[in-house]
Amino acid sequence: MTFTATDRPTVPRFAPDTPVEVITAGLHSAGAVIIERLADDACCDRVAAELAPWLDETPYGTDAFAGPCTRRTGGLLRRVPSSVEMVAHPLVLDVVGQALWSEKTTFQLHLTQAIAIGPEAPAQVLHRDHWCFDFFPFPTGVDVQVSTIWALQDFTEANGATRLVPGSHRTPDEKRFGPEDSVPASMPRGSVVLYLGSTWHGGGANSSDEVRIGINLDYTVGWLRQEENQYLTYSLDEVRTFPERVQRLLGYEYGAYALGYLDGGRDPMDLVRDGGDGSDYGFRHR
Repeated sequence: MTFTATDRPTVPRFAPDTPVEVITAGLHSAGAVIIERLADDACCDRVAAELAPWLDETPYGTDAFAGPCTRRTGGLLRRVPSSVEMVAHPLVLDVVGQALWSEKTTFQLHLTQAIAIGPEAPAQVLHRDHWCFDFFPFPTGVDVQVSTIWALQDFTEANGATRLVPGSHRTPDEKRFGPEDSVPASMPRGSVVLYLGSTWHGGGANSSDEVRIGINLDYTVGWLRQEENQYLTYSLDEVRTFPERVQRLLGYEYGAYALGYLDGGRDPMDLVRDGGDGSDYGFRHR
């Protein structure tokens, strides 16, 4: 599956007022979609300003996959409070809810991270995000993860826009793809690219003189282990300051029947709501 410049598939693009069903259909068909200018400049400015001091303290990656010229900063709901506007954006959550496996009970926030690709950064090896799980027993077409990257500045091929292989999400795991099969998710500031956990992708090479910064937010069905440990990333007191939708996304609700209950079968949201320290549940929560 190698494409020439003229026949290489493209990533479908949509305006923010496009119906959810249309965007979801595009995601299922191509494995990735772009929603252009979903966040306004004011939101991007707030996120960038709050993120800046944390990025300065973040070390570069220590291996080829993480990137020797790339910084990755997590725990964004605490460090970058304005990121909640992206984490819980209604349109994105609606698309995620429709795109993930239809038999799920809930879905959750899998990880939050800012990815800053510096000048001279090489391209990341193409991969599937759902490889974070030890094995992947689900049949083709059962989507358990949706990843997103928000552009804090214009994403271009030169500055390391995320590269995607449209159509790769429905290929067998032994099928391999190279850079020549991929296309850049070039998009204006405030746009977001969504792609399935089964879609081949990777960070692009940065041949420009600017640092390309994106906000990477991933979601999975509620019964899978989260990549970023949300329960240790945020204290219970911090969780109580977040909107209820975000509390539930962090995992403070049932992942499916009886998954994630508290002592006695109580709803984990009870602990978030009651303001206590957990002693009424037979333990003390930090």
